[in-house]
Amino acid sequence: MIDDRGVTHYDQMPIPPVESQTTYFEAGVVTFGVEFRLLDNAIAAASATEDAKGNTSGTNQLDDRGVSVHVFGTSEGQRLEYLRFDCFDEDPHYHYVNWTDSSNQMLHIDSDAEGDSLAWAIDRLRTRLPQMLERAGGGQVVAAMDPMLIAAVLPEVGRQALQARFHRDDDAIRRAALEAGQR
Repeated sequence: MIDDRGVTHYDQMPIPPVESQTTYFEAGVVTFGVEFRLLDNAIAAASATEDAKGNTSGTNQLDDRGVSVHVFGTSEGQRLEYLRFDCFDEDPHYHYVNWTDSSNQMLHIDSDAEGDSLAWAIDRLRTRLPQMLERAGGGQVVAAMDPMLIAAVLPEVGRQALQARFHRDDDAIRRAALEAGQR
């Protein structure tokens, strides 16, 4: 469902990161993950939850790719993804992931207005992370996070994201995504 602000609401969680293709950066209670993602109908179908498998429609042809920056928070010993920036070539967007409701909200990034989606995402992490985590239901993470640790790791997150964008093996990424989705 798309609301009047252009936010797409999903009553399911987004496709999880492919662990073998994701590089993680710890910053206290916040962990960043950088992954190059491919998204097509086969990968989406393999990764769909049982609830979502019946909701898929053959009318939408998926074929996109790009760097994803995942933002996890640790609370009560559990690491959960609260934000994801999918800096895709065709449809750059980001997600607020709400674990309380088992839902997520997706917002499109207007590349004409915002410029490069990856640079935009890294800037949001640097300047708006507490507010975005709060909106995603991660208030307890915000209360415990150390801004100095985050500031120290963000340059490496940015370097890894650029590395992933320009140096990757699409065949290995596709195989890993399909295998991860079938587990």
